[in-house]
Amino acid sequence: MSDGNRFLHGDPISMAPYGDSRRLFSAADVLRHLSSRLTAERWARIQQVVAARTCDVTPVLENIYDRGNISAVFRSAEAMGFQNVHLIELGEKFKEANRVTAGADKWLDVVRWKDTRSCVLNLKEQGYQVLATHLDARAKPLSEMDLTRPTAIVFGNEKDGISAEMQALADQTVILPMRGFVQSYNISVAAAIAFQTIASARDRVKLVGTLSETERRILEAHFCLRTLDNPARLLDFLMSRE
Repeated sequence: MSDGNRFLHGDPISMAPYGDSRRLFSAADVLRHLSSRLTAERWARIQQVVAARTCDVTPVLENIYDRGNISAVFRSAEAMGFQNVHLIELGEKFKEANRVTAGADKWLDVVRWKDTRSCVLNLKEQGYQVLATHLDARAKPLSEMDLTRPTAIVFGNEKDGISAEMQALADQTVILPMRGFVQSYNISVAAAIAFQTIASARDRVKLVGTLSETERRILEAHFCLRTLDNPARLLDFLMSRE
C-alpha cells in the first residue's frame, strides 16, 4: 500500500535543502554512496524507522502560540511514525521557548501555510478526512471515527482553539476522553493522546508503514542526507571520483 500523492518527495532528489541548489541526485546514487558512510547501527536504524513510516496520518497545527507546544507535538508525531506535519501560521506573534524537539523536526517534513482554507482544501484533495479537535454540538469521540482512513488531525490555538473557518471546513469535530472537571488538555497532551488513539486503531488492522518500496528508498536517501554533515558536497566529491 502506498501513501500516493501524500508522500512529498520525488526522485531525483534536489540538493537545495542540503546546501547545493544546482544539483539533483537519484535516490539510488545517494544510497549507494552515502549509506556506507554511516555506522551499521545508524543505517539499520534508518531502515527500521522508514519501514514504519506513514503519510496517511498527518497532524495539523493551526495558529499555535507557544513554540514549545509545537516542538512537543512534532516530537510525538515523529515518535509515532507520522512523516508529515502541517503548520498554519496566521501572522500572530509567537511565544519563543527554550524547549526543543530533541531533533524530531530534522526527520519530519513540515508544510507551512499562511491561511486555513488553502491547507484544508489541499488535505482534502490528497484524500484525507479532516478531523478537528473541538468541543461543539456535533463533536464525536475520536475513537468512534474510522481512523484507518487517511486522517488529518487538527489542533488549534492554546487560547481560542480552532478557528471558526477550520470548524466550518473540517469534515468532523472530535473530542478526547476526559473524566474530570476540566474540558480541555494542554495541546501537547491532547496530541499525544490523539496520536496514540489513531496509531492503535491502525495497528489493529496492521496499517503500520504504508510507504511503497520506492517511497521507502527515497526517504532512506533523505535520512542519509539529513544524518551527514555537508552531504551535498560529500556526494558531489564521491560521484566525481567514479
